[in-house]
Amino acid sequence: MNYSLLDFMMLIGSLGLFLFGMKTMSEGLQKAAGNKLRSVLTAMTKNRFAGVLTGLIITAIIQSSSATTVMLVSFVNAGLISLVQSISVIMGANIGSTLTAWIIAVFGFSINISTFAIPLLAIAIPLIFSSKGKHKSYGEFIVGFSLLFLGLQFMKSSMPDIQNNPEMLEFLKRFTQSGFLSVLFFFVVGAILTVIVQSSSATMTITLIMVTQGWISYELAVGMCLGENLGTTITANIAAIPVNVSAKRAALAHTVFNIFGVTWVLILFYPMLGLVGNFSELIGIGNPNLFTQEIISNPNAAHILSADVSLLSAEDVAYREVLMKYRTSTAYGLALFHTVFNVTNTLIMVWFTKPIAKLVSFVLKSKTTDDSEFQLRYISMGLLSTSELSLVQAWNEIKSYSLRAQRMFEIVRKFYSEQDENEAVKLFTRIQKYEGISDRMEVEIASYLTRVSDGRLSPESKYQVQKMLRVVSEIESICDGCYNIGRTIVRRNENKVVYTEEMHNNIQLMMNLVDKAIQQMIDALENDDVSYEEFIRSENTENEINNFRDRLKTQNILDVNSKKYKYQISVTYMDIITECEKMGDYIINVLEALHQASVLRA
Repeated sequence: MNYSLLDFMMLIGSLGLFLFGMKTMSEGLQKAAGNKLRSVLTAMTKNRFAGVLTGLIITAIIQSSSATTVMLVSFVNAGLISLVQSISVIMGANIGSTLTAWIIAVFGFSINISTFAIPLLAIAIPLIFSSKGKHKSYGEFIVGFSLLFLGLQFMKSSMPDIQNNPEMLEFLKRFTQSGFLSVLFFFVVGAILTVIVQSSSATMTITLIMVTQGWISYELAVGMCLGENLGTTITANIAAIPVNVSAKRAALAHTVFNIFGVTWVLILFYPMLGLVGNFSELIGIGNPNLFTQEIISNPNAAHILSADVSLLSAEDVAYREVLMKYRTSTAYGLALFHTVFNVTNTLIMVWFTKPIAKLVSFVLKSKTTDDSEFQLRYISMGLLSTSELSLVQAWNEIKSYSLRAQRMFEIVRKFYSEQDENEAVKLFTRIQKYEGISDRMEVEIASYLTRVSDGRLSPESKYQVQKMLRVVSEIESICDGCYNIGRTIVRRNENKVVYTEEMHNNIQLMMNLVDKAIQQMIDALENDDVSYEEFIRSENTENEINNFRDRLKTQNILDVNSKKYKYQISVTYMDIITECEKMGDYIINVLEALHQASVLRA
């Protein structure tokens, strides 16, 4: 067979163009409706049937069940939806993913949409250069749609012509003539291909090309289709590797659901195949097996299909039309089987969402972790979910970071009052640990946000990333302030410094004000919003801290001059007061960033 390395590279490049088109199309839609998708996911999962519908709609919109399941893993990780809710959405996502097969079957094999791809790009270019973010996103969607079908057309033309090369066909026949064993073989091939390509839609497209070229029979294509349903679960499991146990359970639930589905279909394979074939004829699609039968029974069928129409006789042209009709029936039949399989599996399994949740919870038991150990709860440095939706995880991690800063300040306050020397050493060791953790958390969150910003983001999300980076930096400074106070207390203890009752009361009052400011910051972060009244209240707290610091500085000079206490005693005393005041500045900076974002949104 005359099939060179260049032809093979053309095939791989065509697949790459197809995948890039699908990714661009999906991201364009997610950018246009990213926030709405989040709202839909969190609002429409109140019961299992609403969850199924939600997963179906979102996957149909963004054209990627992998993106939906990775998004779900992220949301379960972030605590936005429960494990049980996520399972029903995953079931819906499996149904939604079948739309891709129909789009490819209808437009890719019945209509030569590649002829419209370039004109579609002409429509998309003005939108991409538009100043409006949504227009750009829709432009990207059209570009992705065009590239997807250009890639499909190139893939079809780059495939080796096996039918007209008997030696290659003989090699393939070794794997296609073993009955149900051949089905199992192609099931494994479909699963492996999907794991490699990381897109069940791309593997389904390859399967559609193989069956409509006559390489494999309809029943072997169905076997590959079942393998693709299992292989697609790997993406979510990879995304869940570095995250919390709830997210791992959601990913495992996806695998359990699909394993159950492919198992019962493989057991009832031939009855299911006959049922779908009969249903296909009933609704007017035609018998999906006829194309394979014609290719096998007539050695000239493949040649007639691929030959120039002008070189064929009238009889061959008529026969070619019949073959084209049979080929379309096969493509539709495979898409129909994919849909029937996922719908039926969902109708069976939707009643068992709670048992599935219990099963995966039993398999993946939660482990208690020491709070003084470094662990990101909501984000991972492995697989990102889609750029727009990664911000949800990052925001939840920042909230967790602020709570850690609050706990660090509580430990500092306890350390300040601790009289037992051994306990004091333990407390300062914890403070040192927290300082190391806060530094690493800042780096990890900032690195994650930088990676997110490298993706395709809407202007609003880009501004949000800048806001989040500023907030992370200020929280790290709060933790630095806690550590500095801890070191000052160590110096106080080493020098056996004893404060007067008035000095002690002043420090406690200052720490109370800082505590109040930290709580106001945490409340604002929790709501991702600061109203004008709340901001003014926080500013008043900051002014209170500043005024108190100024008053204590003046009073300290007077007390030292009047020999109320020695100057050496005043050093650590004023260091603690000054560091508390600096922490107030960092806290108000966080609130300013949130308030500016609120004003811009308004």
